[in-house]
Amino acid sequence: MKPTDSVSSQVEAHNRPLLPVAEALQQIREAIDPIKGNILCHLKEAYGHIVANDILSPIAVPGYDNSAMDGYAFHAEDLSDSEAKTLKLIGKSLAGDPFDGALHPGECVRITTGAMIPEGTGFVVMQEQTTIDGEQITIQPEHKIDAHIRRAGEDIARGGVVFEPGQKIGAAELGLLASLGVSEIEVIRPLRIATFSTGDELASLGQPLGEGQIYDSNRYALYGLIKELGATHIDMGIIRDTREAVASAFEEAANIADVVITSGGVSVGDADYVKETLERMGAVNFWKIAMKPGKPLAYGKIGNAWFFGLPGNPVSSMATYIKIVRPNLEYLAGQSATVPLRLTVKTIDPLKKRPGRADFQRGILSYEGDELVVRTTGHQGSHVLSSMSRANCFIALSAESGSVAAGEMVEVEPFGTTL
Repeated sequence: MKPTDSVSSQVEAHNRPLLPVAEALQQIREAIDPIKGNILCHLKEAYGHIVANDILSPIAVPGYDNSAMDGYAFHAEDLSDSEAKTLKLIGKSLAGDPFDGALHPGECVRITTGAMIPEGTGFVVMQEQTTIDGEQITIQPEHKIDAHIRRAGEDIARGGVVFEPGQKIGAAELGLLASLGVSEIEVIRPLRIATFSTGDELASLGQPLGEGQIYDSNRYALYGLIKELGATHIDMGIIRDTREAVASAFEEAANIADVVITSGGVSVGDADYVKETLERMGAVNFWKIAMKPGKPLAYGKIGNAWFFGLPGNPVSSMATYIKIVRPNLEYLAGQSATVPLRLTVKTIDPLKKRPGRADFQRGILSYEGDELVVRTTGHQGSHVLSSMSRANCFIALSAESGSVAAGEMVEVEPFGTTL
């Protein structure tokens, strides 16, 4: 990867064919390597972190044979395929208060869910399938050996691998590790990501807008996206349009972060100091991606930090981050590869599109009766940030496809786990 020359590179970039999304992802993936460095983390602080090494279970799960039902425990010799049997009730086994003794043929023990299976037990019968008469318990035939018994270690064996490197720790993972008595784990240190915005047209929140100014929204959208990633975010604010300020910001960001992300100033022909500085300080490619929204993308390296320059339009910035930057940030952070969930559903609205670029239109996924359908959020301009707020999915239209009529099937990529 080589830095581009100012004028000739702009002409070359303008004439260069659009780069397919999959190819852009592949080129970046082949160039980057996951970060190094692990930290020891208390379980309560591990949420969102990435497992660094194999986590082995110090105990078996379950730790002992236990009952999956409320019912009665019977000896294996009392199993019958043809006749009912009446047995003597000799005690009970409760969760946390096991039966003291062994079970013999002709005997049974009252048992609750999760309680330890008495020695000698061959099967458990649900209480609904028994007839009780004082201390006499009658069961019908045709039960099975090991019925309703959870055997020790059937979930996780002692010394077995619970999580492999690359696993992201979520709520379920926290609960599972806690159930094993694990209080600390080794995780990969969080990715450090610096962001800043450039442009004299940008105003910070809390300041009145001057003539021709807009509030800086991209920096805040990126902040939210980076928090979802679990990375450490370094917000460097708004950098003014001077050669010195832009150069100083890039130099500082590259010294303190693993990744630097900016928005705006990376389109072919942009007349500002961002491209000039990148060409002078780093090894950066300026690409035109075959996706909509979000055609311009800069990618490369400044010092030891990876750099991603996103489009300036707010929807383009978010879409490019989600589709191209985020998967590579996950890889840099050491996370196992993820693939977006895609569903095929019916579109209620017609969708306008010209062949040539993959189009990720903003949609609203919902149920009509028992059928999952999608609607457009309306105007799909890359400046309409409210469309991202209203949407709960991308409507993913391939580069080759044209407009879609209402009632046709389309692919969608949900943003979250609920509608």
